[in-house]
Amino acid sequence: MSPILILASGIAGVLIGMAWYNPKVFGTAWMRMANITPEQAEKGQKRMPLMAFIGFLAATFMAWVLSVVLQTFGAYDWLSAADVAFWIWAGFVAPILLGSFLWETKPFTLYLINASYWLVTLLAMSVILVQ
Repeated sequence: MSPILILASGIAGVLIGMAWYNPKVFGTAWMRMANITPEQAEKGQKRMPLMAFIGFLAATFMAWVLSVVLQTFGAYDWLSAADVAFWIWAGFVAPILLGSFLWETKPFTLYLINASYWLVTLLAMSVILVQ
């Protein structure tokens, strides 16, 4: 896979996260259900550039691994790539995140916000990677 497409997928992951967790989308509800206080959020703003960079590195690594999986499964068009991404999400991401609802007593809505973010992100990355 192209390094440019891997970087573009990493950037897409960060941008989707910035939009998804924006207070005008799901950010306010996410903060409330995750028990993040305004004071904690304020502290986090000071570290935002570092956290965004680390998030970008993590998303780019995920995109690289996803590109390997897509190649392994022979996904070379957007539909087959989205199919592989969906099954990765359904088989790994969604069940792992479910633990926060089952064992940490977090609200199911918080699970839905986080799980659907990862579904959208994996789908977007997969479509970018097969261009």
